[in-house]
Amino acid sequence: MSVEAAVARPEESSGETTLALLLAMAMFVLVVDTSLMNVSISAVVSDLDTTASGVQSAIALEALVSAAFILIGSKIGDLIGRKRAYVLGLLGYAVGALSMTLSQGLLPIIICWAIIGGLGASLLLPAMQSLIHGNFEGAMQRKAYALVGAAAAIAAAVGPLLGGFITTYLSWRVAFAGEVVIIAVVLFGTRRVHDVEYTGDKSVDVVGAVLSALGMGGLVLGILVWEEGGGAVAALIAVGAVALGSLVWWLKKSKREGKPALLDVGLFASKYFRLGISCQTLQQIALGGLMIALPIYLQMVLEYNAMEAGLSLAPLSLTMFAVALLAGRKAGDRSPSRIILLGFALLVAGVAVLLPVVPRADSGWSMAVPLAIAGAGLGLLVSQLNNYTLSPIEEERVSEAAGVNSAGGSFGLAFGLAFAGAIMLASLSLVFTDKADSSKVLTPAQQEQVANGLEDNAEVMTNTELEQLLAGQPPAVQEEIIDINTDARPIALQIALLVPLLAALLGLFNGFRMTRLPDPEPSAAAETMLAG
Repeated sequence: MSVEAAVARPEESSGETTLALLLAMAMFVLVVDTSLMNVSISAVVSDLDTTASGVQSAIALEALVSAAFILIGSKIGDLIGRKRAYVLGLLGYAVGALSMTLSQGLLPIIICWAIIGGLGASLLLPAMQSLIHGNFEGAMQRKAYALVGAAAAIAAAVGPLLGGFITTYLSWRVAFAGEVVIIAVVLFGTRRVHDVEYTGDKSVDVVGAVLSALGMGGLVLGILVWEEGGGAVAALIAVGAVALGSLVWWLKKSKREGKPALLDVGLFASKYFRLGISCQTLQQIALGGLMIALPIYLQMVLEYNAMEAGLSLAPLSLTMFAVALLAGRKAGDRSPSRIILLGFALLVAGVAVLLPVVPRADSGWSMAVPLAIAGAGLGLLVSQLNNYTLSPIEEERVSEAAGVNSAGGSFGLAFGLAFAGAIMLASLSLVFTDKADSSKVLTPAQQEQVANGLEDNAEVMTNTELEQLLAGQPPAVQEEIIDINTDARPIALQIALLVPLLAALLGLFNGFRMTRLPDPEPSAAAETMLAG
């Protein structure tokens, strides 16, 4: 070895480590962003004079846009260059975080944070995978993947606590301003990134891209406008269902004719891949349902501030992180399908135990044990699902398969956020109206007024806010409506929790199907792609 090489190697290693840390910082911001929003719901509602359902819709829309365009974002990176897609993705996320820092209303947040930020995520995630693969080699590549994976896991674990602390003792705007600063640091470091040229076919499947966006977008948007009722909901869901069906037909047709396609349907020939993708989607539906319904309940029903809500969610997030880390290291030769089965079983048990606890919970700590059980189940799933899904895929197709896997997970998260939130609000309206109609205290005119008010805007509301709205009403009427609100909200949460419970039960069924197959051979390519 020459003297020059011996001198250069430490400098090169230092530069590679710095780049890996910058990529890990980008991933941390990407994952922690939604956690910040979840635990800050009540503060955002209060500061922007908006509604919990409006903020919930923005959260679900951001996840939806990311899911709907992630496959398209991957192709755009192929066309314009992965480094350029990475930079554009960071800029999109910076616009979203900046809008959260400065906006005085919900509309700019929907446009900038949910839509532009979601588009940024759809460019950033696939570009980051390719850049790690192209900028590092050997042990350093594995270290880079591990750092990025660890950053995502840590962000998921500490996000509720970090967001709760900053929101409570400073401001939710400070938390998002911190994101802007981190993104600025990462952008400054992009000069260290070497572009990775895509040498494959650069043809664009425009029809597949449109059908993909319409399919996922139609289904989730249909749920988001649930409160509007009538034709809008049915039309959007119908468009989504027809578009997804048409996408399957189009992809098969393109493969038969040898034309470029958004993704290769041949990936789904593997039972392992099909089962893995479905379990990944179901896991994320369950997680999304829990992470929207519980923060709303804690902040709007128990009237917790962001810090208290974050602490109450800590048993779920921290247990998920700890178990995922432990299972990833200690799994050894244990059957991944049986670990996945156990993960879904624990998730079912945790949510099932949570259901009867909710009406009796006078604090978030009453939910700690079932949330820890559910978190342990999610941790087992996180530790195994990615590699199980990608193990049977050939090395040259792992990147595309990982993109499909990410899209499935992102869609599941968006669906869970939207569906559980919509179910919670719809259930609240129905239960509140039913209890008001059966009240012996409220007059028929007052019952009709309650029904009309809920029809205009079904909303989770704290008893404190409701007392202010009822000022001037007779004491008996105030007390009756407060009692109805107190009784209705736990029932609405219980019904919303049926979404993650059903997803976990379907995952458990798939887990049994997995155990009937021989375990897949570990894939070095998959482990490298998704290390950490």
